[in-house]
Amino acid sequence: MIIEHLKLSEINGSLAVIDGVSNPSYEEMATLHLDDGTTRTGRVVKIEGNRVTLQIFEGTRGISMNNARTSLSGESMKLPLSPEILGRVFDGLGRPADGLGEVFPLVRRDVNGAPINPVSREYPRNFIQTGISSIDALATLIRGQKLPIFSGSGMKHNELAVQIVRQSTIADSDDFAIVFAAMGVKNDVAQYFRSSFTSANVMNRVVMFLNLANDPIIERIMTPKCALTAAEYLAFDLGKHVLVVMTDMTSYAEAVREYSSSRGEIPSRKGFPGYLYSDLASLYERAGMIKGKKGSVTQIPILTMPNDDITHPVPDLTGYITEGQIVLSRDLDSGGIYPPVSVLPSLSRLMKDGIGEGYTREDHQPLANQLLATYAKVQDAKALASVIGEDELSQSDKQLLTFGKAFEKEFINQSFTENRTIEQTLDLGWELLSMLPRTELDRVDDAILDKYYKG
Repeated sequence: MIIEHLKLSEINGSLAVIDGVSNPSYEEMATLHLDDGTTRTGRVVKIEGNRVTLQIFEGTRGISMNNARTSLSGESMKLPLSPEILGRVFDGLGRPADGLGEVFPLVRRDVNGAPINPVSREYPRNFIQTGISSIDALATLIRGQKLPIFSGSGMKHNELAVQIVRQSTIADSDDFAIVFAAMGVKNDVAQYFRSSFTSANVMNRVVMFLNLANDPIIERIMTPKCALTAAEYLAFDLGKHVLVVMTDMTSYAEAVREYSSSRGEIPSRKGFPGYLYSDLASLYERAGMIKGKKGSVTQIPILTMPNDDITHPVPDLTGYITEGQIVLSRDLDSGGIYPPVSVLPSLSRLMKDGIGEGYTREDHQPLANQLLATYAKVQDAKALASVIGEDELSQSDKQLLTFGKAFEKEFINQSFTENRTIEQTLDLGWELLSMLPRTELDRVDDAILDKYYKG
């Protein structure tokens, strides 16, 4: 029997309080029926005896103490799921936003997910080809990994996300799917994502969850949970390899901060709640593979660093939880390099186990080591040239500067539509290294050099 509560006791921002609730449950969903015939959705976020605090997803505008009848469902938020979600667009709460009607569910799953037993996890090993040389060669994405992109305001992270989705989908098998979650994006950005996926003919493999900038911030908190629930269904029920792209995690974290402030919680660094680390971990740790299951969930969270500050709490905590990061450079971006991947601070901690013979090519790891070591020397040569002038540099330093310019313009830089195979990427790396004397290549053994060095 569903009991309706006729009055609210308090309203504070997006929170509403009800007294006299028997046996409430944390995360329990509630429906508010207003006198004008409309409804609002909420969930239980705080319980004090029989006093319950609800978080109203659509906000409390237009709600008074006496014009809403509230009923609690007795269960947490569940997402309707079936194979027909592929090719569909949903709002931040998983409601259809493409005008194609409701999903007829085969199952309904709790959006908070089910914890994966660490013993049943399978170690990620298989390489995912993105077609982008700076990622495939130097910060390789591995199936089942969580590899964030650290960007800055106004940089081309949206274009990079679309390119990764388009090219990863084309390169992989029919068992590949994309779950795309956008949080706090503007209407034109949302339309850009939709039109890009449609024009690339990959929309039939994409599930989109869009939370716009003018949507309630409370809905923004649920968006990645809905997206990951859909990804887990596609991966572990339907056996698909799912790539989850979530942008922008900074908008998500700011929504958590605003919600925390409305609850009167004591803030931590830069006003974010002290539980931000565990909150982000509850999302990122939903990536991975399970023994005995065919599918996998791979995550690429994208976040913009306020003032390009990599020590800001959101990128800082994300770096602790995830297995590496891809960092975008403001200098490369302003220099017309796309994608502006700064290869030296970028890394993939699982790269060593998913490349080499049997996965990519035997020379992949030594080539990556040599490219990074040589590019680091280029930075030293640039710093020296800024002090004494380029003309005063030694011959080897001048060769390094020539290599550095070619590396940025030919290897890192590639067009938005260019999809390089891993073989093309590795061959290009050897062409660039062959600009240098063989004696300078101290990170590669002679057997590999004899086979691939072209100098």
